[in-house]
Amino acid sequence: MDFTVLEKSVLFHGIPAKDLRETLESVPHHIQCYDKGETIFHLMETANRLGIILEGRAEAQKPFPNGNQVNVSMRNPGEMIGPAAVFSISQKYPCDVVAIEPLTLMMFRKEDLMRLMQKDMRILENFTTEIASATYMLQQRLELLSYSGIAQKAAYYLLMQRRKTGSDRIPIPDSMTKWAMLMNVSRTSLHRELKRLESQNTIRMETHHVEILEPNALQDILTK
Repeated sequence: MDFTVLEKSVLFHGIPAKDLRETLESVPHHIQCYDKGETIFHLMETANRLGIILEGRAEAQKPFPNGNQVNVSMRNPGEMIGPAAVFSISQKYPCDVVAIEPLTLMMFRKEDLMRLMQKDMRILENFTTEIASATYMLQQRLELLSYSGIAQKAAYYLLMQRRKTGSDRIPIPDSMTKWAMLMNVSRTSLHRELKRLESQNTIRMETHHVEILEPNALQDILTK
């Protein structure tokens, strides 16, 4: 296995490939592959495993009895899936976690990850940072969903990403359809609202990006 891939992961950030090889060889783990659309973790399943994405992407999806679904978060290569659930009191996965494209995971059981943390304090520090960051992002996600208007949701998302990246060029997450799903609105409604903001010279639409021209105008939308 190419351990340099793991150097870029959240959990092993700052740890050279040589150190990673020695540490991982002494702790049980396995590589598991999933097809697009396959469920990795099921809602309310006992949470005793977590994974690091080596290739592909996964999405946490929260289904509701009325048939609606909220796409809670998306995870990319190098990121973890399932850590908060594994270390929670309930030890249940709160969402379905689904592969949205062919996916390869490095999978650990809880006790084996804890052994990793004991072997290298850098892993413990990285894990703690990731959990704190995920909690912060979830709070932002909840605030996004608290806005009822599509204009407010779009404005909040763009400003949130601007603060996160420090740039006025905001990447469209995968596609307009995926972006709409993240905000729990229809693609048509989101596109119409973005075009309206563009006509007001608040933003400029590009193929894969949205450029913020007037951040103050977006802020004003949130206060209406």
